[in-house]
Amino acid sequence: MTIEAFVTELAENSEYQSLFKAPATCGMHAGRVYLKGGDECGRHSTHDREEMLVFLSGKGLAVIGENKTLEVGQGKVLYIPPQTLHNIKNMADEPLSYIFCVVPVNSNGGNENVGH
Repeated sequence: MTIEAFVTELAENSEYQSLFKAPATCGMHAGRVYLKGGDECGRHSTHDREEMLVFLSGKGLAVIGENKTLEVGQGKVLYIPPQTLHNIKNMADEPLSYIFCVVPVNSNGGNENVGH
């Protein structure tokens, strides 16, 4: 199967939006998350994937593992390694919005196609 380049537009609403995933990609999954004041995405694991979050607006906390917290918000990028429990919490009244990108990791601990 041939995978081709494509563009997806961000919706103008304040809802979760899936941006792309297999079979349109080779395994990458991305989406936009919109958390209202006080909301959180819910604790979950990256399993055998690594994850990057690019924060578009607002501010909040990333809770990593059992007790590590990192401040996140507009203009910040968060990396989460494989096998990591995490949660994103909006600690402010204004919305917290971010794009996540999840990529499978190969058995060597890296990605198959590293180009940049």
